[in-house]
Amino acid sequence: MHVTSTHFTDRTEAGRRLAALLGHLGGPGTVVVALPRGGVPVAAEVAAALGAPLDICVIRKLGVPYQPELGMGAIGEDGVRVLNDQVMRLAGVTAEQLADVERHERAELERRARRYRGGRPPADLRGRTVIVVDDGIATGSTARAACRIVRARGADRVVLAVPVAPQDWTDRLTEVADELVCVGTPSPFFAIGEFYADFSQTGDDEVLRLLAEARGERPPAPVVVDRELTVPADGVRLAGHLTVPAAARGIVVFAHGSGSSRHSPRNRHVAGYLNRTGLATLLFDLLTEAEEPDRRKVFDVGLLGSRLTAVAEHLSTLDATQGLPLGLFGASTGAAAALHTAADLGPAVGAVVSRGGRPDLAGPEVLGRVTAPTLLIVGALDGTVIDLNQRARTRLRCESELAVVPHAGHLFEEPGTLDRVSELAGDWFRHHLRPGTEP
Repeated sequence: MHVTSTHFTDRTEAGRRLAALLGHLGGPGTVVVALPRGGVPVAAEVAAALGAPLDICVIRKLGVPYQPELGMGAIGEDGVRVLNDQVMRLAGVTAEQLADVERHERAELERRARRYRGGRPPADLRGRTVIVVDDGIATGSTARAACRIVRARGADRVVLAVPVAPQDWTDRLTEVADELVCVGTPSPFFAIGEFYADFSQTGDDEVLRLLAEARGERPPAPVVVDRELTVPADGVRLAGHLTVPAAARGIVVFAHGSGSSRHSPRNRHVAGYLNRTGLATLLFDLLTEAEEPDRRKVFDVGLLGSRLTAVAEHLSTLDATQGLPLGLFGASTGAAAALHTAADLGPAVGAVVSRGGRPDLAGPEVLGRVTAPTLLIVGALDGTVIDLNQRARTRLRCESELAVVPHAGHLFEEPGTLDRVSELAGDWFRHHLRPGTEP
């Protein structure tokens, strides 16, 4: 085991410093396996330094139901499950609670595995030295599960390597790895993030980029259109911002909620994610500056819906968006407007996503006419809106799902919750936007 003192700027620096301790493992028989998502930037540096292929081992922590940041175990690919009996006993977790948590995390694990692998099989580990890399060790449950998975896949030698871990980490993990490598084991140790100046969440798009670069693939295609524009609708001209990446697979038009605009940081966050995954976006203002103070118009769902319909139809006249399958993303009252447009345009709308929306404001008649597959995303802490979405969903006659984001309030301001909204929306649009659904 190798140990030095540590503090890191970010995961990239941590990876470089960890790689400096792993030079003796370089060679054609070595594979680096990362734990997504935070372990991927660290492992990418290790793989590059060793000239080794980079793969992933998807693991999901099983959090205590009322304290999800406390791990009571982990699950991984190939049906691996590791439980911490002591944590479960002290937390009083029942078998039913464990099954419920595991069912939810298993679904997310399978989704991430499909997305990260993109149809590619896992790397062949038979007879090879496998370096399992994460951004740190806390309880060790996820690392233990990963080591068991790579061993089951035929690894001849398993090396667990991390930038930072508690001083007793070797006592916990010696039996699952042939070698343990760590940059530093500081004391006291409370959380991995305290040893990083930047410990921001690693997004799916960054994971995909790093994996693509490790395979020697091209970086994502550049954006070919990124500009402000005005769009005619119902006798007024509405300001918007159009972004179209190269080889766009579809376009998503955003309908903002009351008191918001095309500059909404939350919708821009989601739009940026969609752009990076190959979808064009149009963020625009449903009302003019002169109309915004009029509260009657702010909540006039019929007016907002008719304007969104006019804007969606206008896209078919623009060279940059002509022929692209159409999706709609609505927030708050904008969700009702999106459903109005979906009902009016019928099969021309390929998919609808609502974030913290009020689909109930569209009314039963409109909801019954929507044919586009509809995803309703709500925060787990937004009880009233969950109830309204559940009731509205019973009126829909189309394919629909209700996704509840854990620990999220109405505005999704909690850490990581908006990233989850982006992932859910991106998956929904990529699955449902098909050629031939343009307005």
